[in-house]
Amino acid sequence: MPHADLVFTGGPVFTADTVRSRASAVAVSGGRIVAVGSDDDVRDLVGPSTEVVDLHGRMLVPGFQDAHVHPVWGGLDLMRCDLSQHETEPDYLERIAAYAADHPDEEWVLGGGWSMSAFPGGTPTAASLDRVVPDRPAFLPNRDGHGAWVNSAALRLAGIDRNTPDPADGRIERDADGTPTGTLHEGAMSLVNRLLPETSLETLTEAVLLGQQYLHSYGVTAWQDAIVGTYGDAGDAGLAYVSAANAGKLTGRVVGAIWWDRTRGIEQIPDLVAKRDTYRAGRFAATSIKIMQDGVAENFTASMLEPYCDGHGHFTDNSGISFVDPAVLNPAAAELDRLGFQLHFHAIGDRAVRECLDSVEHAIAANGRGDHRHHIAHIQVVHPEDVPRFRELGVAANMQSLWAALEPQMVELTLPFLGDPRSAWQYPFGDLMRAGAVLVAGSDWSVSTPDPLAAIHTAVNRKAAPAYSDGDYEPFLPEQAIDLATSLTAYTAGSAWVNHLDDVTGTIEVGKYADLVVLDRDPFAHPADEIAATRVEQTFVEGERVYAA
Repeated sequence: MPHADLVFTGGPVFTADTVRSRASAVAVSGGRIVAVGSDDDVRDLVGPSTEVVDLHGRMLVPGFQDAHVHPVWGGLDLMRCDLSQHETEPDYLERIAAYAADHPDEEWVLGGGWSMSAFPGGTPTAASLDRVVPDRPAFLPNRDGHGAWVNSAALRLAGIDRNTPDPADGRIERDADGTPTGTLHEGAMSLVNRLLPETSLETLTEAVLLGQQYLHSYGVTAWQDAIVGTYGDAGDAGLAYVSAANAGKLTGRVVGAIWWDRTRGIEQIPDLVAKRDTYRAGRFAATSIKIMQDGVAENFTASMLEPYCDGHGHFTDNSGISFVDPAVLNPAAAELDRLGFQLHFHAIGDRAVRECLDSVEHAIAANGRGDHRHHIAHIQVVHPEDVPRFRELGVAANMQSLWAALEPQMVELTLPFLGDPRSAWQYPFGDLMRAGAVLVAGSDWSVSTPDPLAAIHTAVNRKAAPAYSDGDYEPFLPEQAIDLATSLTAYTAGSAWVNHLDDVTGTIEVGKYADLVVLDRDPFAHPADEIAATRVEQTFVEGERVYAA
């Protein structure tokens, strides 16, 4: 065999293969793995031009794959008024004031990333934002993208007042006399963001590349962009990926999930087919459909089987919003499945999860079982009766593991309003694993950090690492913890499977692409409560280094 281009030696290799075999050396040639084994197995492959990476006991793992992420939004946030590094209202206002002063010529103040737990009831006010941006409109979505903070100028420009009705898929936060207070939930955001200046393709492409660089720094080599197409204020990410790929700058492998417009019905399907044909270039292909079935629990728009509680254990008359009526969802799922699309659902509440599972069951009844690998992301509240259905229907459980911990938003804005027994049905990763479901993993960045190791830490400990915690909380539902190997496999082989990339990536095996990550330690050799301290030192795609610390 000719000499290899790249050889890793001297450290544990987590292969993530079927039996999770261990090795200590890997050789790469022509962008593919040509040998996996011991140091002796690769010694003869080292020649004068071979790059040798001595791991010195550090671990080599397959490239992480994020199965639900928004890199274009994340890139835009980094380019705009990024609030994600702050946690309190005074810090947010200071950052916004500084950004507005530094960008006096911008028509709007745009950005986002604030935490709901920083404000009473999770709802900031226009009055406070007016103090730092009085002269032009401001539109700042929160971290999860399900609400926006706007100032009085934005409300006036959009014509939103006490007489403006709530849209069917959202809510305007109001004071006692009905006057809007400055927070827009879900579909109510569209009343303002439809007025935002168009984001240019050049800017969107810059955001793709900035987001890609950030993901590579965390060892992410492939991902599923959870919304491509026109949505909100972010522009069309699909065209930006095509632009980056055609310029030869897209190093990540990307599956795009095309946005399902919930204001339309199945008549939009020909448009989705056309977008699938258009959104294809280099390492990018949009073969999935994103259906957002509900909102989030913190603003009471997650779709629940029983109504929310009032915080004192009594039911209210609100059980959330199912954005797509099952009368539309079921035939749409069947037709999309027939056309070869993967279905990528957002479902937070137990009713939304059940409706998504029902739609897949409807598609199977109509078309038989295919290999589309449908998946449900977030899976915050899952009724116990629905846990085994993931395995039965072949639906992957797409975990955002970082959220499965006690923190202020969970303690103050979720638990009191879910009540018992629903509070104990949250993020049931352990039960899903024991039921035989396929586990895949993602971050939902820019909602939360894209660091896979921080998410894996939480999945194993059911407790956030100190760097991501606002207090010393007990483990959250520790019976739902999964072990390190299972979580690491979900973030590599599992997500590769859901991305239909498992034949070429996701594990360290001969013949697969050399999408690899060097960690600064072997996390198996350290206590579980130190997993998040692990850092990415180098990231490779097809044997080419795309990140080095």
